[in-house]
Formats: sequence, C-alpha cells, structure tokens
Amino acid sequence: MEQHFRQSGQQRRFVPVYLAQATGLAIALAAPLWSGNVRAQVSDNSPQARETTWQQCASLSDDRDARLSCFDRWATQQPGNALLSPASTAASSLSLLNTSAPVALAPAPVPAAGSPASPAPVTITMEAPAAHDCKNPGFSELSRFWELEAGSDCGTFGIRGFRPISLSWIGSDSVNLQPASPATDHTATSAQAYTPSETRIQVSVRTKIAQGLLSGLLDGRQSLRRDSLWFGYSQQSYWQLFNGDLSRPFRSTDHEPEITYIYPTEAELPGGWRLRYSGLSLVHQSNGQTLPLSRSWNRLVLMAGLEKGSQFQLQGRLWQRLPEHDGDDDNPDISDYIGRAELIGSWSVNKDNTLVATVRHSLQADTNGSLRLEWLKNLADSGIAGGRNNLRFHTQLFTGYGDSLLDYNRRRTVLSIGLSLVDW
Repeated sequence: MEQHFRQSGQQRRFVPVYLAQATGLAIALAAPLWSGNVRAQVSDNSPQARETTWQQCASLSDDRDARLSCFDRWATQQPGNALLSPASTAASSLSLLNTSAPVALAPAPVPAAGSPASPAPVTITMEAPAAHDCKNPGFSELSRFWELEAGSDCGTFGIRGFRPISLSWIGSDSVNLQPASPATDHTATSAQAYTPSETRIQVSVRTKIAQGLLSGLLDGRQSLRRDSLWFGYSQQSYWQLFNGDLSRPFRSTDHEPEITYIYPTEAELPGGWRLRYSGLSLVHQSNGQTLPLSRSWNRLVLMAGLEKGSQFQLQGRLWQRLPEHDGDDDNPDISDYIGRAELIGSWSVNKDNTLVATVRHSLQADTNGSLRLEWLKNLADSGIAGGRNNLRFHTQLFTGYGDSLLDYNRRRTVLSIGLSLVDW
C-alpha cells in the first residue's frame, strides 16, 4: 500500500510537467498560424494598422495620448514584436514620453520589393517664405531700384517710390511774377505779388505693371535677369506758404505721368564701370492750368545706367520732344531752355551720405539747361524717426532753367532744405 501511494504521488507530481510540456508544444505549433492571422490583421487598411514611422510619432509633441498610441502602433510593426502585448508596448511608450533625454530609435523597416511604400513623414515648419529682395543690400542700388535680377525682384503692382518724396523750404534769387511764353495768348495779363521764399512739395510713386517680357526670349533660357514695364507719376508743387497777403496760394503745380520700359543690359566698361540697364520712356508733363498759364510737352526718352562698385552710379537720358500743332503748343521753345539731355551722377560717400549732381543741356550753341547739386543725409541713426527708415535730410542747390514748367524760360537760382523719403 505504501508503495502504491508513493507511485501515485510521483504520478501526481509528473502530471503538471506533462501538461506544461503539452501546452508549450501546442503553442509552438499554433504560433505560426496565429502570427499569420496577426500579420493579416495588421496589413488591413484600418488607420490603426497602417505602417507608422517613429518620426511621425515623435512629431506629435502637443498630444500626449496621440503620441502614446502612435508609438504603440510603431512598436508592434517592428520585426519580432508582432506578439507583444499592448501592456508591454504601453510601458515602452510611456518611457519614451517621460524621458527628456534624446532617444535613439531603430530606423523604420524597409518594405520588401513590390510591397506598398510607407507614406513619407510630413514636415511642418513655421519658417516664413523668402521675402522679396528689392530692399536687400546685397544687390546694387540700380539693381534694387529697377529690380533688374530675379534676386532683386519685388513682383508687380506694388507701390514703390520713384523720385524723392519731399517737403522743403526754398529760397530763390527771384520769382516769376508774370509768366510768359512766345505762344499766342500765353502771357499773364498782370503781375502777382509772389515772394521768393516758399515751400516745395514733391510726391513721386511708381508701380511695375509687367515683367519678363523679352529677357527670357532673348536669352533663350530661363533668365535670371528681369526686364520690366513701369508706370510712374510725379507731382511737384510750389506753395506760397509764407505769403499771407495772397492767402497762401499754390503758385505752380506740375504733373508728370510716364510709362517706362527697362531692360537689364550687361557690359563691362573701362575703369571698372559696368553697364546695368537701358530703357525707353514716354513722358507727359503739364501744369494743369488754363490759358494764359498753360504749359505742357511730351517726350520720348532713351536712357541707360552704369555703376562702379557700390559707390558710384551714372545715368544718362536723351529725349526728343514729340511735335504738336502750332495752335496747341503752349511752349514752342521749351527744349531750347530746359534741354534735350540729362546726366545724373551719384556718389554714396558712406552708408549715411549721398551726393548727387544733375546736368541738363540743350545740345545747341546756346548753352541753356541747368545744374542741380544735392546732399542726402540718412537720419536712421539720429533717433529722429526711431531706427531704420528711408528718411533723409535733403539739401539742393539749383541754377538754370526749368525748375518748374511755369518758369521754363526764366533763369533762377534756388536753395532748398527739407526732408525726403527715398526708395533705393
């Protein structure tokens, strides 16, 4: 009997071992089938089963729960991890969420040939797009002013400055009290008590209405140069601000609309000079007055611009007045006085000071025309306008003919002191 109980006890002790071995063998035999079912489920098209990369999970920094679920999905997709329980993957994901140190993660598996590729991770950036560069000091003044290159392009239909927008006090050696012209009925019938001290206001703006019209065609390729078509408008007014006896009238206002085509022309010249552009402009100028003070003319202007380094610019303009009928011509001799050509030289002495000289000539034996000297002082560092800006202290000295249309045939010398906004 005792031997029987000993044998029964040994059999009872061996039963769990046999059961464990049988269970393990069953699991081992069923594992491939279960693994295949799991892979089949993972390969479906549900959002949870799509292939996930750790980069996508790491980018979900604002949503803790979404990031945890994403790492769970990623962990189950790794080779050999298909049988991991959700609890184990959750623990792994929590460790990734709670650590502040960089974590080295294995790269996402490369899909086999013929299998659908995993979607590329989407990169979200808060960086602003590249700004327009017509204000970029890395380009020359002429390139920025006329937007001659792709890198100095500011697009079309934006408002830009043209000539300086200025407000100045002026003093002159004389003032035209009774304007006259050789045209019939174009002489004032009486003199006005104008004073030689007055205020001048100038407004000048432009917009580019088209670009890339010919530059790409002539280059025969995608050109980095930009030809352009501009519309500009300038207005200059003489205001008798200090003449209370005449109720402070505007003595004269000139209007000057123009349309200009600019082509970037590249040529190396002697002395380190470089040709930058050539152009053609159609200009109308009038003072908007009725007879006997009406003055106006139209011109076709050929122009070109050169520069030397970042300090020197030279621009030339040659024009031909468009003919008018004798009965419609307010000022038949205006070209003989104002001139037929203009040369503008500019010297940027340093970042704060610019000197400009403008010479006009009639190109005839009578050397009529004018000379204008200018000094512009940058006020950005003066504290007047608070930091970087386009405000300039502007001083001019003019002598000759054509300071205004009404004075086209009267020689005078004018000193002006004021403030200007410039766009270059």
